[in-house]
Amino acid sequence: MLNMDFTVPVLMKIDDLEWCSSPMPGVERKPLAREDAERGHATSIVRYAPGSVFRAHPHPLGEEILVLDGVFCDETGHYPAGTYFRNPPGSSHAPFSSEGCTLFVKLHQFSPLDNKQVVIRSDTLKCLKYTQPYCLHEYQNERVYLLYAREGDDMSALFPDMVNGVEILIVDGLISYEGDDLPALSWFRVPYVDFEQLVVSRDSLLWIKSGHF
Repeated sequence: MLNMDFTVPVLMKIDDLEWCSSPMPGVERKPLAREDAERGHATSIVRYAPGSVFRAHPHPLGEEILVLDGVFCDETGHYPAGTYFRNPPGSSHAPFSSEGCTLFVKLHQFSPLDNKQVVIRSDTLKCLKYTQPYCLHEYQNERVYLLYAREGDDMSALFPDMVNGVEILIVDGLISYEGDDLPALSWFRVPYVDFEQLVVSRDSLLWIKSGHF
């Protein structure tokens, strides 16, 4: 197990982590939270080398992906950087990447009834406006956003009702939380977020989820 006590704040900086091999050559991971080696709840940064493939596999409780760079592919299409998608519980696919890619991946974390297939194309990312959160998905009390935040933005004003069960991936830019600088691809998860302690140090792109774990 890794970071599976959801009552404890977790802060992970990507440069502090080592790449770990996966069952398939050319696919490596930096685990952020994990229930078991190859099954169950997992949150990771995943890297596909050019030409790598992953065998067909199911997702009993769903898969959520944000493509960070390169082009991620499966039998349904090609997904360039900026694409967000959710494969619902019971889905399966056979992913690969001809040119290589890096992904933010969350596995086995859906409600069993959250069965909507979601694909938001990268063109949407190009149209995001600063300080206007874009809702990628919502189900019951879960909300997922992308946000271009400007340096100095008051995050509590942007998310006045977001307090409990919050996790943030810094896709690009720099923020700090409780005085700790968090550069691009840092990730943190807190049972309670204190927005007074969250400072946007320079213009940043953030993936934000609340009301989930």
